[in-house]
Amino acid sequence: MSSINPHTEEEVLDETKTQEPAKAILFNDEVHTFEEVIHQIMKATGCDQAKAESLTWEVHSAGKAIVYTGELVKCLQVTSILEEIELMTQVEV
Repeated sequence: MSSINPHTEEEVLDETKTQEPAKAILFNDEVHTFEEVIHQIMKATGCDQAKAESLTWEVHSAGKAIVYTGELVKCLQVTSILEEIELMTQVEV
């Protein structure tokens, strides 16, 4: 007879925590305006307009930028919001 280990879920969560911080990366495209990207970064990360403008310029000039660093779950939320307007994103752990 097998028993279910009640600590299995905690162990999985602990493993996720050890992989932090995760990074939400935004890639440049030729479709969206600066204003659209700035607005979406602010919506996704909660940062102010100056920070969003700085990140948008970094994406434009370098081709990509890390727009958020933190817990994996939060990074997935950030990229999900960015993708609402079909921005290209990636999460790295």
